[in-house]
Amino acid sequence: MASRNIQKAAQHVFVFVAIGTIWFLLGFTRFLRVVLDIYVLPGIPLTRFGAAKNKNQFGKGSWAVVTGATDGIGQEFALQLANKGFNIILLSRTAEKLTQVAQQIQKASPGIKTITHSIDFSAGDEAQYAVIKAALQDLDIGVLVNNVGASHAYPVPFAEMEEEEMLRIAEINVKATLRVTRIVSPGMVQRKRGLILNLGSFSGQYPVPLLATYSATKTFLISFSQALGEELRRSNVIVQNINAYFIVSKLSKIRRPSFFIPLPKAFVKQTLSKIGRQGGAAGRPSNSSVWPSHGLFDWLLTSTIAGSQALLRINYDNSFSIRKRALKKQSKTN
Repeated sequence: MASRNIQKAAQHVFVFVAIGTIWFLLGFTRFLRVVLDIYVLPGIPLTRFGAAKNKNQFGKGSWAVVTGATDGIGQEFALQLANKGFNIILLSRTAEKLTQVAQQIQKASPGIKTITHSIDFSAGDEAQYAVIKAALQDLDIGVLVNNVGASHAYPVPFAEMEEEEMLRIAEINVKATLRVTRIVSPGMVQRKRGLILNLGSFSGQYPVPLLATYSATKTFLISFSQALGEELRRSNVIVQNINAYFIVSKLSKIRRPSFFIPLPKAFVKQTLSKIGRQGGAAGRPSNSSVWPSHGLFDWLLTSTIAGSQALLRINYDNSFSIRKRALKKQSKTN
């Protein structure tokens, strides 16, 4: 009897050790993939999507569409895609800023063609979208960067936020992405090549209380990118949701870079050099997190407390602290 019990116990120990070993190996393999994606392996060359192969051919390549193209990340995508050999279509609200960015592109990348269209994405204006559709439908578009976005002025309880702000965020972050993608994607499918980049956020992967509307719109991008990516991969069109943490920009209201917070120029350069790589988003189809600190942080959260009450509580406390400081600053200026 005693020997039988010992034998059963040994079997149980073996099973637990085997399960633990498999779990460890799977985790280590994923971590290794994250590191290789971020630091070692190259991305898909942009020439696959129609970029001019050298500067002598500038102006003869395909087009790249960038929304929210007059500041920060959007502006950098426009400048760097032009430098890679794409003609650029700039979509943003302010005509004067669009002209300035177009001039920057033409100065930095002689020969590259630019088209600008002023559109207020918060308005959802049918006439404006009709103009854009007519302007783009005959162009060879190889890349779409859905960068335009809006957030809350500062964290706010959902039950207290202004309805106008709620609708504005949803219109810009969700409907604008859908509508521009719907205009551009049929041509990509027809040509059997294309790249669609959706600018996501950690707050979509890891929900943030007091930023509920913004957070939910970024979660939408994850689902949309994965579903669309599976549809379009059969036509050699790649869709990636760029899962980003904080970046120096007007939207984030952060002005100084740090280890965790890159400047737009560095972030965009890394993103374009790692097309097709997932980095810290390894295992999540059509998602990418390749800025080193963002990718490693993404991997760490996913491997530990992602989806837990603890992370929700941490995010709530952080949002509450930001809201408290913002209200205090606001009261001093009034």
